Order: sequence, then structure tokens, then C-alpha cells
Amino acid sequence: MAYDEPLSINQLLSLFEQDDIRPEKEDIRKILASLQEDYADRGIELKEVSSGFRFQAKPDYALWINRLFQERPQRYSRAFMETLAIIAYRQPVTRSEIEEIRGVSVNSNIIKSMQEREWIRVVGHRDVPGKPELLATTKEFLDYFNLKKLSELPALSEIKDYEQINPDLFDAVDFKPDSESSESESESEEDDSDDDLVTDLSGEEVVTESEPQEDNVVPFSG
Repeated sequence: MAYDEPLSINQLLSLFEQDDIRPEKEDIRKILASLQEDYADRGIELKEVSSGFRFQAKPDYALWINRLFQERPQRYSRAFMETLAIIAYRQPVTRSEIEEIRGVSVNSNIIKSMQEREWIRVVGHRDVPGKPELLATTKEFLDYFNLKKLSELPALSEIKDYEQINPDLFDAVDFKPDSESSESESESEEDDSDDDLVTDLSGEEVVTESEPQEDNVVPFSG
């Protein structure tokens, strides 16, 4: 409750490094599970997202909580939401591939805006002439949308119901996370890297960036 960002199990363990008696990871997991159960029937919950665990108000109370803030919720254009959806479901993806799916050119300001919000980042380059940049979402994207991993993204059939998004463009997007992908993401949840956030669906060779990048991209949840 005191920290302003999600805390991973490794971060929680690091708090006890100078103590004589230090808990094990399994101890931390059991305590977190107990807290989640304890808060199950309350107005707030202990939620696990991509970066770790955080206390947050439950969505049922969003209507009243939003009244506490003077600033109006950010509204995004249809082009912005379509571009973000394509990156999320087709990642890693190049700008030209996004334009091919949407049928129109991508405004550079849209990509820049997503990068400034730290929702997407360049994860490598496609091994084709020109070496176009590959875009993918970040852990901050998942945290913002209250998700732990990509496999928790809503089904494409649900996205088609959103009026601000063109349902026809999803005919070219076929990302369907399988159980194996979900398992591997779950096993690597404690890593600080977000390699598990990228799935190359094209089958083409990808040249990934060797230098580490900070993975500091709204959920599609109404």
C-alpha cells in the first residue's frame, strides 16, 4: 500500500536481505495468496499484474472513485486504438505491417505517443531489406490494462464489439495465446526482463536488440 508501483516477489525478498531471518520465495507466495483471499470480499484487492503485486480498488467502484479526480479520463482516437490493438495482438510487428492491416499510413505522432507513455518499445529489427523496427508492448502496457501476461488479453471477438475500433481490420490479426505460452510466461514472471512479452507470429527471422531497454503502453476493458 505504501509503494506507488507494483512489487515483484524478488523486490519483496530484497527488503529482508539485512535481516537475520529471511523468508523464502514460497513463504512470500503463501502470504500473498493469503492476502488475496482476505481481500476477496472487500472494496480493494491485491492484484497481480505483469510487474508484480499491487493493491487497487475493484473495478465495480470506478464510477465513484473517478469523481475524486478533476482530470477527465484520456480519450484516444480510433486510429490510436486500432494501431495499439494491432501491436498488442500481432507483436512484434513493423510499421509497414500495421499499415498493411489498417489500409492507411500510420501517423508518426501515434507511435511517438505510445512510446512516450512507455506502452510500446522497439525490440529488434526484421531481417529483411531496410531492417525495419519491430514494435512490441511492454510490462507497463500490461500493468496499465490490469493484465499479468499477454494471454489475458480479451478475445478478438470481444474487441470487435468496441465501436471505436474497425472490426474488419481484425480479420488480418490472428493472435491466439495458447496454454503453453501462458505457462512459460507464468514461470518467468519474476524476471526483470520482458522477453516473455514478445511472440513472433510471422515465422520470419527476427534480429533482437542486444542492449537492455527499460520496459517502462489503456486496457481494452471498458
